[in-house]
Amino acid sequence: MTTTHFTNGVSNQTVGNPLYDYPYLDPFKFYSYVNDFFTYHADEWTITTTEAGTGSATEALTSSAGGALLVTNAAGDNDLDFFCLKGESFKYDSTKRMVFKARFKVSDATQSDVVMGMTITDTTPLDTTDGIFFQKDDGDTNIDFNIEKDNSASSNAAVGTLADDTFVTVAFVYTPSGNKGAGSFGVYVDDVQVATQDTLTNVPDDEELTVTFGIQNGEAAAKTMTVDYIIAAVER
Repeated sequence: MTTTHFTNGVSNQTVGNPLYDYPYLDPFKFYSYVNDFFTYHADEWTITTTEAGTGSATEALTSSAGGALLVTNAAGDNDLDFFCLKGESFKYDSTKRMVFKARFKVSDATQSDVVMGMTITDTTPLDTTDGIFFQKDDGDTNIDFNIEKDNSASSNAAVGTLADDTFVTVAFVYTPSGNKGAGSFGVYVDDVQVATQDTLTNVPDDEELTVTFGIQNGEAAAKTMTVDYIIAAVER
């Protein structure tokens, strides 16, 4: 394998931009949130729990190459543990690129409800009114992709499946059509594009969004969710 060296640096800016001669990629071209869960600070999140069953909901780092967050519910049916990153810092713009990607697994792929993506800050993310997110409902293993605005949704059903205690990677990428907007969302599971969503009527373009994830029990038994990493980014 031949290694290519860029002795004068690499730029992602146009001629005339003050950072054009900066010998590195402009780190501010996108605003982004990246977490590989080497560390976890509960005060960075709005956390909603229900603990009707025995035990308590817990959130803690777990031993895993690359870092991971282990979320464990109490043992009641519909007990839950949901997370919304504090500060709604992301907003869809039809003329700007948008990216979300996460890797996670759950202990029980069938008897659990799962959400992962970007929504408004909401104590009931499974019933959120606004967001762009993946969701899996109790009773099946299908992963659905939803774009929702004011309780009206455009969905791609069953874009992937979960399996017990098996990591899955989900992602969506919004690509505008030139500088005119009216682009489309590419939907990815395990780094393979599985769907396209170009019906943009229900994109929540009037709301700031935040990173959201969590799990709800589908039966009276404690379920777990392990999150390996999350990245969310929007072009400035």
